Amino acid sequence: MENAPNSARAPQRRSLWALSFTALCLALIAAAAAFGPVERYFLGKVAEQNQSVLRLAAAGLSGALRRYEPLPTLIANRPEIRLLLSDPNDPLLVERINLDLKETAEKVEASDIYVIDADGLTLASSNFDSDTSFLGKNFAFRPYFQDAMGGADGRFFALGTTSLKRGYFFSAPVTLGDRVLGVVTVKITVDAFETSWSGGDSEILVVDQSGVVAMSSRADWRLKSLWALTPAALAEIQETRQYPIDRMRSLGFSAESFGVDGARLVQIDAGDDAASSSFDDTYVSKALSLPDPGWSIMVLSPADAARQQTLATFAVTFLGLLLAALILAYLHLRRARLFERIEAQRQAQAELERRVTERTADLNDANAQLLQEVEERITTEAQLRKTQADLVQAGKLAALGQMSASLSHEFNQPLAAVKSYADNASAYLDRGRAKEAHENVARISEMADRMAAISQHLRNFARKPQEQSGPVPVAAAINDAVQILSGKLKGRSARVTVDVSGRDLWVQGGQIRLQQVLVNLISNGLDAMADSTAPQIRVSAIEVGDRVEIHVRDYGPGLSEDVVAHVFDPFFTTKEIGQGLGLGLSISYNIIQDFGGHLSARNHPDGGADFVIDLLAAERPSELSSDVSAQTAAE
Repeated sequence: MENAPNSARAPQRRSLWALSFTALCLALIAAAAAFGPVERYFLGKVAEQNQSVLRLAAAGLSGALRRYEPLPTLIANRPEIRLLLSDPNDPLLVERINLDLKETAEKVEASDIYVIDADGLTLASSNFDSDTSFLGKNFAFRPYFQDAMGGADGRFFALGTTSLKRGYFFSAPVTLGDRVLGVVTVKITVDAFETSWSGGDSEILVVDQSGVVAMSSRADWRLKSLWALTPAALAEIQETRQYPIDRMRSLGFSAESFGVDGARLVQIDAGDDAASSSFDDTYVSKALSLPDPGWSIMVLSPADAARQQTLATFAVTFLGLLLAALILAYLHLRRARLFERIEAQRQAQAELERRVTERTADLNDANAQLLQEVEERITTEAQLRKTQADLVQAGKLAALGQMSASLSHEFNQPLAAVKSYADNASAYLDRGRAKEAHENVARISEMADRMAAISQHLRNFARKPQEQSGPVPVAAAINDAVQILSGKLKGRSARVTVDVSGRDLWVQGGQIRLQQVLVNLISNGLDAMADSTAPQIRVSAIEVGDRVEIHVRDYGPGLSEDVVAHVFDPFFTTKEIGQGLGLGLSISYNIIQDFGGHLSARNHPDGGADFVIDLLAAERPSELSSDVSAQTAAE
């Protein structure tokens, strides 16, 4: 009889596992089919972000061009300019106009302003006293000169043949009656635009009608073509000396449209060019045409982020399905075992009663005692099953509580910073301060990256995280932490004093995780002074031998001996219920240990708590400049 339940149980288990395996296979097939649409969804989100950056960049560039557009005409209408073109041999007149042009260029922040006669020879220039003076240079080959001599305003972008600086040229004719005496040209450089575009998550580039990258936030793309130029385009560039032909190479640009609103998936393949081969990658692109200069401005963002989000989404979905399948299998097995035990007990009881009835009356008392023992056993087993179920449920709730507590604590501070930056960006947009709003949006993106990194840091209790350590600037980490908490500090009227001994200190660690620790320590110090009307926190850093100590000191009541002994234990907190989880200092302690350092707590001799971060000092990394424009400054 004992073998019957076991033999019946084996097919049930095989059937259950086969059903679970089939469900998982179907889930995987559905996930594989949905991978493409989900990836396109995240790529579309990246394209939406690019659209905002594109509008800002296009508006800034167009506004600057419109600002300088009427300037050549205004200068050409000056009487002394006509006088110079009529009598170019007057040295006093030439000197006076040179000085006037230089003063005008400085006031309007133009690179160069110069006057050209009808033969293309420069008679006066704002850079007359520089090593790259245009005086005596002939620019008859330039299209802007030819257009102005034809009586129209000229526009042209090129690399200067004299100054070797890229710039945009505006020209206007100087007329006397129906006769064109000469040309006034104003040049502006584009280095300032590229500087403002660099440092972001996206790459911005401006492409002319021939497909040449006239401007770019990445120096190694400048003056290269997106694709192989036609012989006609090369001949025109060479004739106008617009760009140096020997330096132009193709970036191997290829694009594939996806989604709507002109979003494209772009591949940049630099080929054998050693200077740029490390930048070959796939980007999400949005483009906008600028009709007046005949340019197309593009914003490129790496597609890796969208693909990583897609993989993360599918990983979480698969783990959720796997967990659900395991839970269902476990519950089904428990139910089957319970029925088996009940059936076995019923059969045993029936067999016992059959035998009891066959016995004589002398065994009635023994049978009654046996029945009582069976009932007690059933009661005990029921209580055991209930206790076991309660323990399993308590274990699951504890695990879920630890996960929720960790995620809530670690994401609270970055989410507060994101809200603060979003409010600031909205205020800046209302005031028309687009640059500051763009900076706040960029910080929001950095906070999103930080929250993605924080989700990996929560595994520090079990294993070392995969993020690599490297040299980190102490001052930058402290300033970033103070910036993140600026809203909370302002709300508490708190003052944070930062002292890094006036030195450029670097430590071995991780930028985001060190910033996370500092934010936690400063926030805890502020909470410790909840009763203070004007709380103060001092953050200092000193170099001790081959190590660096970062002190975060508050001016609160300090720490008791019991708190010092357990302050870094998980779930230990002195805050009221609902105000703290007791995980921040424990996580911070593990982060600093991952860096090869040590985090300690003590009371300062002058009062208040003093938390000390002890890390290995690091050398400042060498800075390599890849700015090609440093070798070609404006015409």
